[in-house]
Amino acid sequence: MPPWLLNCFLDELDRKTLCALPHLFDIWALDHQRPPPGDWRAWVILGGRGAGKTRAGAEWVRSLAEGARPHDPGTARRIALVAETYDQVRDVMIHGDSGILACAPPDRRPKWKASERKLIWPNGAEAQAFSAHDPEALRGPQFDAAWADELAKWRKGQESWDMLQFALRLGQDPRVCVTTTPRNAPVLKRLLASPSTVQTHAATEANRANLAPSFLEEVRARYAGTRLGRQELDGVLLSDIQGALWTTAALVAAQVADAPPLDRVVVAVDPAVSAGKDSDACGIVVAGAVTRGKPQDWQAYVLADCTVQGVGPLAWAQAVIAARDRFGAERVVAEVNQGGALVETLLRQADPLVPFRALYARKGKSARAEPVAALYEQGRVRHLPGLGELEDQMCQMTPQGYRGSGSPDRVDALVWALHELIIQPAANLRRPQVRVL
Repeated sequence: MPPWLLNCFLDELDRKTLCALPHLFDIWALDHQRPPPGDWRAWVILGGRGAGKTRAGAEWVRSLAEGARPHDPGTARRIALVAETYDQVRDVMIHGDSGILACAPPDRRPKWKASERKLIWPNGAEAQAFSAHDPEALRGPQFDAAWADELAKWRKGQESWDMLQFALRLGQDPRVCVTTTPRNAPVLKRLLASPSTVQTHAATEANRANLAPSFLEEVRARYAGTRLGRQELDGVLLSDIQGALWTTAALVAAQVADAPPLDRVVVAVDPAVSAGKDSDACGIVVAGAVTRGKPQDWQAYVLADCTVQGVGPLAWAQAVIAARDRFGAERVVAEVNQGGALVETLLRQADPLVPFRALYARKGKSARAEPVAALYEQGRVRHLPGLGELEDQMCQMTPQGYRGSGSPDRVDALVWALHELIIQPAANLRRPQVRVL
């Protein structure tokens, strides 16, 4: 709405309406903060940090507890408020900047009775605080609605969630709202898979109007493009496969903002053998290494994932050369099991003088990846920002094979890069030298 039209609209409102306007959440709510229509049991709001999840949960509780006038009954009379600890219920869900008390209009504001851990509205509706650390406390009470905050980080998540479900037995249509940053928690994954669950989703950026610009600038610079950023900022539920060679926690620990001066940089390629929008991607990963000192002290840095998909052979060859030029790589290495001499021919069409080494895979993908995963366990590989899609594939690679969809093109390229930079040179140094007398 342009400013002149907004001013005309506000000028037409009387004083009482203007006073009420901030508390009419339907006017201000973002799409992900509005309850979905239909017959559902659980509404899950997945969002990045600061996406407005708490405000949405608080306003949903208000919409159930409050009536048309201060003493009129609402649609819910007994509400459970559950967070990981009692302190978090009190400090975030009730007293927080986006909590229930901050959202409530003065004539309908409930009172907090700390001794009973209850909020009591003027119309008699009550909301009781519970800690997910104590699931047994949910035995006995009964409710017609519940708000569960940050379910994905509850240590006793499944136990507490189960007890809450048994307690939701009042009224005609008991429902629960779950506000959480997505994490790879079994209780959350099972909840999302339930046919009675609906969900809305938003990234941190969706609520930028209500966030400090310096906060957004800082977190974008530090976490944009990383696996942690996809979870905490984009609100994407990332799954770690049980027994995977890499985990989200390990990749988060490998994050660095920048790389030191590097002794060697390579571009590794896992070529695409077909073209078209549905073809496999051509994995292109740029990595460098510091190889001063003993081999066990060498460090590798994954600099960029320049993978392309849906392009022709010459186009991906040009992308490889562009990556080499951008990072000043000394060599391009590529697996040639399927492409044979054609891979080198394509690269030399893009640059006749490109330093190239053909690599032949004699082991399966998982067997090749395991020594590289060991380098990560030793803390010898670091990731720069912007590798989110590569890291997603890494967390789905197991000793038994790749558990994701499609082919692990990015991981294959990563494995070749680190073999070229660290594993093969270190093996060459360990081989006994034969002296000719």
